[in-house]
Amino acid sequence: MTIKLLIADDHHVVRRGLVFFLKTQKDIEIVGEAKNGVEAVAMVKKFQPDVVLMDLVMPEMDGIEATREIKRALPSTEIMMLTSFSDQDHVVPAIEAGAAGYQLKDIEPDELADSIRKLVKGENTLHPKATSHLMTRTNPDQQSPHEIHQLTKREKDVLLELAKGKSNKEIAASLFITEKTVKTHISNLFSKLEVSDRTQAALYAVRHGLASPDRKF
Repeated sequence: MTIKLLIADDHHVVRRGLVFFLKTQKDIEIVGEAKNGVEAVAMVKKFQPDVVLMDLVMPEMDGIEATREIKRALPSTEIMMLTSFSDQDHVVPAIEAGAAGYQLKDIEPDELADSIRKLVKGENTLHPKATSHLMTRTNPDQQSPHEIHQLTKREKDVLLELAKGKSNKEIAASLFITEKTVKTHISNLFSKLEVSDRTQAALYAVRHGLASPDRKF
């Protein structure tokens, strides 16, 4: 499978550096480069990439607003934030806008390529700092919505582990079940919670005060 990738960053040197490395990856095709959010939205509609590498701070339209626009126009396109900002004020709004991945610009090139592949596969691609900010986000809504009560006990366990940023393999080891079983539980809870990816499931758990290891359902 060839992954169609769009790069959105207002710094020409950064874009050139990303292109220089990523074009060497046989399974990644760079379909466009945008220097601001407005261009990114237009290019997504034109080229329909699988993934957008999105900078946060750009002129005309920032990465968060561009992410919202893209997810409205083409929900199947995954957004990975690639930024220098790791604070909660940037991480949480980006994920709430629809970004499924969040990485920092000091990431090693090979790790970035692997993160893009993982994102397409639906695996966790959040930087540990992003996961930490999600887990510590103060949430005034501590009421469990009706969707939570549709989950089985094991699905709830998987949701808590997923919210901690764990991979399928790590969840399987933690809960003493197979990876195949983990995938089945994740698919079921996605359907019941009406979310499309791991990041949005984790965000759902945080929003409703469920992402605490001592939380009682």
